[in-house]
Amino acid sequence: MSEKKDVVIIGAGPAGIQAAIHAVRKKCDVLLLGRIERSALYAAHVENYACVDGVKTGQELLEAGISQVRHFGASLMDDDVLKIHQEADGFSLDLEGGSTVATRTIIFANGTSRKKLKVPGEKEFFGRGVSYCVDCDANFFRNATVAVVGNASAAIDGALTLTGYASKVYLISRNLVASPGLLKKLGESAVESVTGTWVSEIQGDDAVQSLLLEDGDEISLDGLFIELGAKGAMELALEIGIQLDMDTMSHIETNKKTETNVAGVYAAGDITGHPYQMAKAVGEGCVAGLEAANFAKKQKREEDA
Repeated sequence: MSEKKDVVIIGAGPAGIQAAIHAVRKKCDVLLLGRIERSALYAAHVENYACVDGVKTGQELLEAGISQVRHFGASLMDDDVLKIHQEADGFSLDLEGGSTVATRTIIFANGTSRKKLKVPGEKEFFGRGVSYCVDCDANFFRNATVAVVGNASAAIDGALTLTGYASKVYLISRNLVASPGLLKKLGESAVESVTGTWVSEIQGDDAVQSLLLEDGDEISLDGLFIELGAKGAMELALEIGIQLDMDTMSHIETNKKTETNVAGVYAAGDITGHPYQMAKAVGEGCVAGLEAANFAKKQKREEDA
């Protein structure tokens, strides 16, 4: 095991990158774990971030952020975390490459790992008509025909949101389950529900053009939003007793300092809940980086005393 890090950040999206920048500038030994391609921002286009004019690709923003992290002196690894252990004086993380990293603090910034449809065309058209974030990409589908696929409240909420942008919105579900109030809103909306079937293939040339459904029907459209819920990051958090948001059980509960219920563990970005926006992720990443750095430096002083 290598020398103990002050701060390990899991996730190389906007929250993780901002946390790394602030923590390393506080003279901490920082390790950023993750791949920018895994970030929900990577294939998105951003036009609503303050002080950044015009439309920027998520890829170019993330690559610029990684350059900053390197410039300020943080370490980077693209290994996934397999398991987290809570120790008497911090934490240890088992990485996919076989190494173990010890750290005084952890920042969860690995977003929400959205479930995939696992159908032909999904991977090929990601960022070219296929999206996993209505809040991020709805504005790019103004006056277009779109569909949302999913069986629960996230899919309904996404479809309702899209009615304010798109000219036509379909909601595709096998068996829609949600609160009566939300189902009532759906019934009163302009969303066209297609129930009892599922997407079997996403079709198109350079971008999405149509969906083939399991029942044999085909829908012509410009975009598909996949809203199947979130998983992945929660499993790591639960291993060390991190408390989840009691309303959704799909996000990490934090306070205004981005602290979790476990001392020395922080969370920032999509993993803490809506809105799934770059501005929120960067703001929380800033707070988490500063708070984790202060915690680690205090712990280090106590160890040296």
